[in-house]
Amino acid sequence: MDLRVMGFDPLLNTFYHILDDDNHSANDNKSNHARTYVRDAKAMATTPADVKECPNSYVFVMDMPGLKSGDIKVQVDENNVLVVSGERQREEEKEGVEYVKLERRIGKFMRKFVLPENANLETIKAVCQDGVLTVTVEKLPPPEPKKPKIIEVKIA
Repeated sequence: MDLRVMGFDPLLNTFYHILDDDNHSANDNKSNHARTYVRDAKAMATTPADVKECPNSYVFVMDMPGLKSGDIKVQVDENNVLVVSGERQREEEKEGVEYVKLERRIGKFMRKFVLPENANLETIKAVCQDGVLTVTVEKLPPPEPKKPKIIEVKIA
């Protein structure tokens, strides 16, 4: 549910302004972590994704209209978490041109996906075509079943 539709936009803007205020003490780590968490949650909430499991891969699909490949960052962190992030900039305003309505989203975006153990982190591919980002993570082949160890019985 988009709260802006219900008339909460000024309230949300005030809330986000408070969270983004950098005048807080640098020693206030709890507050800084809380603001970072809220910003990350906001960025993740505005980035919908489809996730498909195919026989040999996992496929993540996200709409990225108007973005160039340099605007999008795809990485895997140390905990096998796939992170897709970036920032959509507002186009430069031209003199004499005034916006009547602004509905397209701007600002930072981010999505995080925990990858399963069988994800092959060495073969991840990311392609952005016609405003759609497709990240393909190949699966590792299943481990071969362990054969029972045969122990020779010696006659004493």
